[in-house]
Amino acid sequence: MLNWDDPLGTQEPCADRNDGLSAWPSTESHPAVIQVTLDNLNPAAMHGEDAMVAAAPVRAEDKRVINGQTDINQLAPFKYPWAWKYFLNANKNHWTPLDINMAQDIQDYHHRLTPVERHVYENVLAYLTTSDILAMRNIGLAVMEKMSAPELQIYQARQVYEEALHTWTYQHCIESIGMDQGEIYNRYRVVPAIHGKIRVANRRLESILRPDIDLRDPDELENFVMAYVFFAAVFEGCWFYNGFSPIFALQRRGLMKGTAEQLQYIMRDEVMHAGFGIRTVRQILEENHLTLEDRVLREMWDEAEASEAAYARYILREPMLGYCADDHVAQFRYIANRRARQLGTSEPFPGANCALPWLDEQSNIRKEKNFFETRVTEYQTGSTLSWE
Repeated sequence: MLNWDDPLGTQEPCADRNDGLSAWPSTESHPAVIQVTLDNLNPAAMHGEDAMVAAAPVRAEDKRVINGQTDINQLAPFKYPWAWKYFLNANKNHWTPLDINMAQDIQDYHHRLTPVERHVYENVLAYLTTSDILAMRNIGLAVMEKMSAPELQIYQARQVYEEALHTWTYQHCIESIGMDQGEIYNRYRVVPAIHGKIRVANRRLESILRPDIDLRDPDELENFVMAYVFFAAVFEGCWFYNGFSPIFALQRRGLMKGTAEQLQYIMRDEVMHAGFGIRTVRQILEENHLTLEDRVLREMWDEAEASEAAYARYILREPMLGYCADDHVAQFRYIANRRARQLGTSEPFPGANCALPWLDEQSNIRKEKNFFETRVTEYQTGSTLSWE
């Protein structure tokens, strides 16, 4: 039976306890305990700051994404039912890395991948491990606490969990294959092309993590919105989306299929993260009568492209079969245009074409297993899931 006082079983059993009940004060030896509790719940006994105050009901139309004045603890009535739908859909994509068999990946990594392919695989994981922790910190520490509508916070709480799950996934791949974890995890610090992308993201995050930030200030609000645009449209909408492509290229050739399957699950999460973030940004712009400046957006996309190109030239310094650095950068531009259209802004790279026409199909999860040999969770994550 689970011990609620010590669920991990780290404490020595106590002989004088009976299932932990003796930890509660006895009403016989302490007759005032129950009475004090009841008195505290009695409105007639309350006074001063503890007195109950009548308040007007929360109206949906009074809610705001940020700088709202309604009760943050009251979920309904919804003003943003789309945010609640994101939360419900996110829970349909529930999985853990332990559900995926990595046995063939171990064989592939040590005996089938070429040195060029191992270089790609290792450095993709080196980038992703750090990136998802950064994404988790952005939502959990910089964004979520500024939301003033609980239906948005609830989805973002799920998003924080998912970023942690993704980090576990990369660590599970690294550990299963037997790579040097310290060396892989430190590459983002010592490899300039990987560090460059992390540095750009860190700068955006740190600009909105300041304790003195006041989103009632128009300049602070504009900076917050641009940081949110960057993380939703670039970091998660392009860099993550594009970052999985080299692994999917290996999967197409029957290599590293366990890792690729885990990235397929992550891809679902990231597409929803990007969609939710972009939808939230558009709501903030509408509620505060703001527009995104073309000059500021241009600077963001140019910096993102330069960082992605440097990263692509490093991880794909030699092309592997069916994939090269030019493909990677061209696909970034194509996806960037997609995200810009979602934002309602002009395309940053007009005329960019899809360099990887197989990617959308390759990134979808297809289950063709015997029902009696398949976990129930695999049917809960089926093709009926709406990503947007």
